[in-house]
Amino acid sequence: MTNSTTFHVHALPAAALDTVRRTGRDAADQPVEARLAGGGEPLRCCLRDAEEGEVLLLFGYPPPGAAGPYREIGPVFAHATACPGPDSAGSHPPAWRGRPQVLRAYDRQGRIHGGRLHDGTDPEAVIAELFADPAVHQLHSRNVVYGCFMFAVERTAG
Repeated sequence: MTNSTTFHVHALPAAALDTVRRTGRDAADQPVEARLAGGGEPLRCCLRDAEEGEVLLLFGYPPPGAAGPYREIGPVFAHATACPGPDSAGSHPPAWRGRPQVLRAYDRQGRIHGGRLHDGTDPEAVIAELFADPAVHQLHSRNVVYGCFMFAVERTAG
């Protein structure tokens, strides 16, 4: 499927990560939890799975979006110290290609405006399909089993 939809994938913002690492507090003002990775934890700082033994933080994070009833705070993992970030900034995370995900669509008011479960083999096609609706402003990729926020996807001008 060829399409002209261009998009940008966003990991957790560096400023938000710096604040959590510096203060040891999350978005709900709760203490972050430091832990050693068992392996496989989805890291929102670099958009890959953790390797066993890496030092991680588990904390509450509010995905990007407008304030309102759909705004939430959910658990995320990140490296305890700064890392280089995603391997392929701006595109679907290569390490998560093939991973089933839910893409939840939001409008400009931060309200859910549809979504799709996909098997991960062609996430760009599902992203393009959801962005074909002009009311869709942003997508959130979500873990299928736990529902946790993985990353945000925004349309780019072009």
